[in-house]
Amino acid sequence: MSVTENQEYVILLHGLCRSSRSMATMKRALSESGYQVLNVDYPSRSGSIEKLSDEAIGGAVSDCQRHGAVVIHFVTHSLGGILVRSYLTRHTIPNLGRVVMLGPPNQGSEVVDKLGLFWLFKKINGPAGNELGTDKNSMPNKLGPANFCVGVIAGNRSINWINSLLIPGRDDGKVSVERTKLAGMTDHIVIRATHPFLMRNRTVIQQTIHFLRTGQFERTA
Repeated sequence: MSVTENQEYVILLHGLCRSSRSMATMKRALSESGYQVLNVDYPSRSGSIEKLSDEAIGGAVSDCQRHGAVVIHFVTHSLGGILVRSYLTRHTIPNLGRVVMLGPPNQGSEVVDKLGLFWLFKKINGPAGNELGTDKNSMPNKLGPANFCVGVIAGNRSINWINSLLIPGRDDGKVSVERTKLAGMTDHIVIRATHPFLMRNRTVIQQTIHFLRTGQFERTA
């Protein structure tokens, strides 16, 4: 039976200061692979992580269920992954499938630690962006481990050398590879890609589809 006949839906959630257009390439690839895809647009700079997660995800899940979704997967970029974690701490999705997070600040980002006090940073990134620090009381670090099937894809190439100076270890220009990791995650893989374009990278897309199908990333012998 095909994916479409099984009514497997994928909800896409873009990152901070982006729009659903940034996920268009991913949407097309998933649709061509047989998934029903809901590419959610949400105002990422307008509210807290908790508020955004309820507004962006609650309605999307209802739409999927109304259309007969048997399984609901998520593919997220950056902040989108934190929204899913926040939502799942307060809500249950009975037919939740698998989650793929691209470049998520699961343990926060040093960029927010260093620049978050500046007025311009706060203005550009909004309340949610300023909740993404590495302090133990930051939102990502308060959400706890994953209790769902999640694969994390980290990038290790940066085109933002200024941000990279603030981030220890390998990074994608926004988040260190190490801080993408999440306790309880099912799998983790590092791809040579930069943060803004993870969701358009061919290898990332192939690995995303493989995880949605199998629950693990593909590794060459």
